[in-house]
This record gives sequence, C-alpha cells and structure tokens, in this order.
Amino acid sequence: MSAMRFFALTSAALPLIFFIPSFPAVAAEKDVIVEQADVNSSPKQHLDQLFAQLKRERDPDKASSIANEIRTEWNDSGSATVNLLMQWADKAIEEKRNPAALDFLDEAIALKPDYAESWNRRATLNFVMGNYRKSMSDIERVLDLEPRHFGALSGMAAILSNSGNDQLTLKAWERFLDVYPAERTAQEQVNTLSEKLAGNRT
Repeated sequence: MSAMRFFALTSAALPLIFFIPSFPAVAAEKDVIVEQADVNSSPKQHLDQLFAQLKRERDPDKASSIANEIRTEWNDSGSATVNLLMQWADKAIEEKRNPAALDFLDEAIALKPDYAESWNRRATLNFVMGNYRKSMSDIERVLDLEPRHFGALSGMAAILSNSGNDQLTLKAWERFLDVYPAERTAQEQVNTLSEKLAGNRT
C-alpha cells in the first residue's frame, strides 16, 4: 500500500472511512477487550487511557478497535456548532465540493482553534487536492495540539515520501509506531525505508 493511500485511510479523507464507529458486537467476536472508562474521568483522561492501551497492544485487530475508539473521541469537538460544520465539510468532500469543504473547515478552525481534528481534516483535504505545503502546515498545527495524532503523523510521512526525503519519512513513521506500534503498514514502511537507507550507506 502506498504512503498516500495509507494517509487517506488513516486520516480519513472520506467521511465513510473517517467515521468508523466502535461496534461492541464486532469487538466481542474478535475477543477485543477495551477497558471501560471511569465514569468520573474527563474526555482527556479517557483519551489518555485509550492511547496507553494502543501503545501496549500488539495484536493488529485489537489495536485497530482501540484506534477506532480514539477516532470516535476525536470526532467530538465539544461544540455542537463545530460538530455541525465538520459534518457539512465531510458531506462536501464526499460530493467533491472541495472549496465549500474548505470554507466549512476554515470556519470550524476560527470558532475553535484548539480543536485538532478540524486542522487534521483540512490537512487531509489539502493533501488530496495536492496542496502539500498547506497540508504540512496544518499537520504541524495538529501535532502541536495532539502529538499522538497518528493520522497526522501518517500524513506527514506521506508528504515527506512524495518529496523523496527517505530519512525524514522514516522518522515520521517511527514516531507513528511509537504511538501505534501494531499498525502493519507503518511497520512495513519502516522496514522498507530502513533497508533502503542501509543499502545506500554500503
């Protein structure tokens, strides 16, 4: 799988891909045990718990379920207005109305600049549109707000890969794996790049 396609899947360029719910029935079938959040814990504490689980989990299927739960948490901005703008942006992206989607995302960012997911969605859209410089700028903002954002890290790796910088691409994938160690595609990217760079040095 190419880095570009992986970025699309991980960062969810399409609403259909992005809004992946956590289905308890599916989780039970796969024997996935997701620790229940403390009812008194804040959304940030719950997210911290999920990231701790993701970092420990070595089974790819179980890790994927945890990652999907993290995405579900990311989807809630805490603001009904921003959530609605994000939904409108997703619909516009689905309908290939990219300028309208950008307007909605710009408005969401203006209303709540500390909401990482609006920056990430705009980074993804800019990437899909080929605006890599703008995408990287948005990715840097996402990672300022949430350094563990694996979607943004995969996007960074994809852009660096397109620029032909294998060394920096490898570092981005290594950062990704530090957050999400069980992701197979990221593992393959690290192995391929490590071998390539080792070969270049001999």
